[in-house]
Formats: sequence, C-alpha cells, structure tokens
Amino acid sequence: MSDINSSMASFDFSTLGPDLIIDALQHIGLDVSSGLLALNSYENRVYQFSAYQGTAATAAKYVVKFYRPQRWSLAQLEEEHLFAFELAAADVPVVAPLLLADKSLHHYQGFYFAVFPSRGGRGLETDNEQHLAMLGRFLGRLHQVGAAQPFQYRPSFSIENQLLESQTILLDSGFIPNYLQASFTSSLQQVINLVSAQYKPKSLIRLHGDCHAGNLFYVDQGPFFVDLDDCRMGPAIQDLWMMLSGEQRQQRDTLELILEEYEQHCDFDPTELKLIEPLRAMRMVQYMAWLTKRWQDPAFPMNFPWFNTDKYWEQQCLVLKEQLFLLQQAPLSLVPQY
Repeated sequence: MSDINSSMASFDFSTLGPDLIIDALQHIGLDVSSGLLALNSYENRVYQFSAYQGTAATAAKYVVKFYRPQRWSLAQLEEEHLFAFELAAADVPVVAPLLLADKSLHHYQGFYFAVFPSRGGRGLETDNEQHLAMLGRFLGRLHQVGAAQPFQYRPSFSIENQLLESQTILLDSGFIPNYLQASFTSSLQQVINLVSAQYKPKSLIRLHGDCHAGNLFYVDQGPFFVDLDDCRMGPAIQDLWMMLSGEQRQQRDTLELILEEYEQHCDFDPTELKLIEPLRAMRMVQYMAWLTKRWQDPAFPMNFPWFNTDKYWEQQCLVLKEQLFLLQQAPLSLVPQY
C-alpha cells in the first residue's frame, strides 16, 4: 500500500521503457541476457531478468525495482535499505538489495532503483499451524531488531498520515457520487472520531508495515519477505493483525499460536489488542485514498476496473458503517469471554 500524501499528482511511468531499464542495469555492471518479465506491483515497477555480472561465466536471475518518484525521499529509501541490511545481518529472512557499484540504491534518468536476488517460494498458508508458528518466530525476531532503534526519516502509523490526509484526498477528489456524499462524509468523520479516541499506542517500533499473506513467501526453512517497501514506525500489533480472520474465537486461537513463538524473541503487550480495529479502519480508509490518488496512472484503471463506479462507493459507505460497529465492540482478548 502506498504512502498517502496531500498531492493528487500521479507520476507518469511511460518513460520507463525496456531500453531505459536495460541501460540503467548496464550502468551498474549487469549485462542483461534475457527479456524483462514484469512482476505484480502497482506502486512501483518491478521486473525479473537474467544477467551476467563482471566476469561471471553464467547468468544469474535478478529482480529490479524502480521506485515511484516523489513517493519516498532519498533519505527514506536509504533508511529502508539500511533496515533490510540490519535484518539480514541478524539472520532475519528478508531479501535485502544487492550492493552493486558499491551501493544498493541507484539513480538513472530520473528514477531510483534497486536490484535484488530473485527468490521463489510458495504462498504462506494462514490456516497451517506450522506456517503460523514459523511466522511467529520470524516476526518476533524482526521486531526484536526493529525495537533496537527508531527510524529517523520513515513515517509512522498515525491519525494524520492514515486518516486525515486520506480524508482530504477522498473528499476533494470529485469521485464520490452526489447522492452518496452526505452519507459517506458523515460515516467517514465518525470513523475518524472513534479512531482518534482509541488509537493511542504506548510505543512504536520499526515494522514491516504491510504484513499480510500476499506479501509473504514460504520455503522449507520458513517464511520471508521480498522487500520492505512500506516499512515505518508503528505498534507491533500492526504486523500481526492482518493474519487474523474469522470470528473472535478463531482470531484468538490464531494469535495465541503466533504469539507462542513470537514471545520467544520479543515481548508482546496485550493492551495493543485494542488497536486492531482502529488500525483496520486506518488501512481501509487509506486504501480508498490510495486508489483515488493513483487513478491517473494507466495501470490502475486496467487492474482496478471496479473502482470509481457508483457500486464501489455504495459498498464503501456500507464498509464504513460496518467498521463503525466494530469500533464500538469490545476488543479481541486473549482470555476467552463467557
């Protein structure tokens, strides 16, 4: 998910053609020997390829990521890479960018980009107890490193970043149909009011930030993330709650299984459970604003054809009302309630 800024401008990736990509890779010493395979990424542009490096006799597989300009600052991108290197040094399974030409972040023709080793794996199964236990160990180790020091430049999960800026984008967009504006605006404001009253984390640590099953891969040794594109400061529960689904009993059982391994490496504060629904609301509203903000990028109408229809905004009005109800319920508890 993207960082929501107040600007509605959308950078045009049309200049990022195959010739520019290959020239950029050659500029840092990679001799591309295969075609470029576009990988699934909406916010950035990501390609898999094979290339020779230096005097290597055989080609190796790599992945190059061209970052969306004007999204992150240079300091924020460098901080992401430093966090990846710190995790890798602690044997936390995150695929860190490669050092090529003595650096990991490169600049070419207006684009920042990084190259990663190509790693394959299976999707994480959130109903597999063994997978969840390994995920708990992994996240415990990741948060142990993440708590060691704060980010200086990456943003934090906050009411301002996730809700207020998103509210401005949504209400100024002109996308919400006239007949829904009053209902949508009222429900959104009620959500913001409740979340503002409830989201009061005691501590913030460096997080993956977008920890859901689609961003995880699994090999026999355990799960791993391919990058840290959305890393930021936030409460630890942010990297845990998206693995929970179903009724409260099922969510509690899943969380207890994860925490049994997680707490071998990192303490968990159970008072953070009350942050789950506020964080869910923040993600929900930010996602709407992200689609709104990126709609001028040709990749978005192609991949999200249902967005910006009357039906979509009708559904979002219902979703906001459902979330209002959840925000008013008792939070998830690790102690069964009878």
